[in-house]
Amino acid sequence: MSAPSLKPMSVEEYLRSEETSPYKREYVGGYVYPLHGTRAQAGTSRGHMLISQNIFRALDPAALERGCLVCNSDMKLRIETLDNFYCPDVMVVCAQRNGDLGATFETAPCLLVEILSKSTARIDRLAKQVAYTALPSLQTYLIVEQTKRKVYVYQRTGEGWRSSELAGQGSIDLSCLGTTLTLDQIYRALPI
Repeated sequence: MSAPSLKPMSVEEYLRSEETSPYKREYVGGYVYPLHGTRAQAGTSRGHMLISQNIFRALDPAALERGCLVCNSDMKLRIETLDNFYCPDVMVVCAQRNGDLGATFETAPCLLVEILSKSTARIDRLAKQVAYTALPSLQTYLIVEQTKRKVYVYQRTGEGWRSSELAGQGSIDLSCLGTTLTLDQIYRALPI
């Protein structure tokens, strides 16, 4: 996230302006933040894109089997208690959806993934981690490095949240999909 717009905006104004925005934006605390700084219109790096696609491809079969939906960063996440809107790199939603094909956001993910970049690392590790883990539906939050094989895993337990790190090899149990995700799947075709 880069610097916010200069004036506060209502949720309604934000949603209305999203239809014509030339770049992806998040809405936090009444302010709009363009994603990826000055690269907002150009998109993300090749590594970021490959990791996102690898995760999407790995999760989609299990999601389809369970009636869940895997979303890329084009689908927003609305955190209703804060009235914030984020664009997670990958989101899995298994809760009942209303079938509205025009919907632009989800509210009850069971899995969220953020892929680190220099401009987003601090926010992904701090502000988003706090906001995301407050969601009652969320079971797993993954923060994925893109320059080395390392994933930070936050998983809901009966007592709260357990965090761990995987480096090099390993797998992550994804209870909401009844499957696992390996580091080999995440980093397929990346020379790291």
